Amino acid sequence: MTTLSIHSAPAFLLRFRSLFHEGRGYAFRCNAAGLVAIDDLGERARNNYFFARAMVGRDYAPAEITPAHASMTQ
Repeated sequence: MTTLSIHSAPAFLLRFRSLFHEGRGYAFRCNAAGLVAIDDLGERARNNYFFARAMVGRDYAPAEITPAHASMTQ
């Protein structure tokens, strides 16, 4: 059985972009399928993750899976 851990180098990010503020949003380490290791997140990051998911369509665009290195150039 394979488990996702944020302690390994992240290959992908799950990104929630703001619908109203360019360049704002949330990004969380994930695997290629977009699965986030929720148990490995700190309390604040976990709350932010659930908030972003709940606000899709209201404040944030649907999540996108992007290569982690792509976020370094943007």
